[in-house]
Amino acid sequence: MNNLKRTVNTILFLVLLLPLSSFTQDRHIPESEIPSTIRSYIKTHFPNHTILKTEVDKGGKSKEYEIRLNDRTELVFNSKFQIKKIDGKTSLPQSVIPTKISEYVKTRYPDKVITGWEMKWKHQEIELDSGVELEFSVEGDFLRVD
Repeated sequence: MNNLKRTVNTILFLVLLLPLSSFTQDRHIPESEIPSTIRSYIKTHFPNHTILKTEVDKGGKSKEYEIRLNDRTELVFNSKFQIKKIDGKTSLPQSVIPTKISEYVKTRYPDKVITGWEMKWKHQEIELDSGVELEFSVEGDFLRVD
């Protein structure tokens, strides 16, 4: 009787756990399966870099592409292949930073470089090499130091 109860509990646990494990799925994909829009973005803005790893993260209805380049820069694209986040270890290319934000940083932080950028729901965030994080509106207007 005790073994039967333990078996039933184990089966119930697995039945309840299985749907949760399929909710978020990370899958490595070869470079050949990266959507052409994403490949084009990387060739345009990171021409001297190579792709080391690509993952597709599926969570419910959303899908993200996470790409790691050879200099440890990480890029995240949404399901529409739009860039969402760039996390670098060194200065990001000027071409990936909106002009208004880039000019603000050059004026206010002339000796710093931008190492991270992220588009959030209603604002953009950048990170400087000093660790300072700045928030900007979607249009690029300065909001605050985070």
